[in-house]
Amino acid sequence: MKSKLLLATAGVCAALIGAGCTSTTSAGVGQDPAAERRALSANVDGALTKLQAQAPDSAKLLSNARGVLVFPRVLSAGLGVGGSYGKGELRVNNQTVDYYSTAAASVGLLAGGDSKAVYILFMTDEALQKFRDSKGWTVGADASVSLAKAGVYTGVDTQTIKEPVVGYVLTNAGAMVNISIDGTKITKIS
Repeated sequence: MKSKLLLATAGVCAALIGAGCTSTTSAGVGQDPAAERRALSANVDGALTKLQAQAPDSAKLLSNARGVLVFPRVLSAGLGVGGSYGKGELRVNNQTVDYYSTAAASVGLLAGGDSKAVYILFMTDEALQKFRDSKGWTVGADASVSLAKAGVYTGVDTQTIKEPVVGYVLTNAGAMVNISIDGTKITKIS
């Protein structure tokens, strides 16, 4: 049973990775790496604009962050066993410095798929450096990410502002999502 579960998880993750590698959102299949990165940058710009529109208090956190990692489109799918995959950029002083992929697997009552944007804000130089020095970083194991709760009538919680790493998750339909991203693996793309 356990080997079937692992095999199913691997299959779902492989399908998501394949889908993520061939995404056509602003980037055509088979484009050169420079064109794919330009398209990713445009998607990151759009995702940051959307975050500030959906969570106006995020502007203060974004301006104070030492680095901002944005995955504008993380695809998730599953049927009992699921996974997610996406590509993103790390920006320091509003400049792209590195590219990353994110992947996660999950087991539970899953059916269907979705797309979300994930934002990770490194609020201290130490947190940013630890992330950049890692050979692969896992949310919850290498650092806790305090997910900011923001919306039309509520501001960013004052305790959240004090955290070294803060995150937001938005569905690509625009709603704030209150979920955990613990266990999400983030790896630098060469």
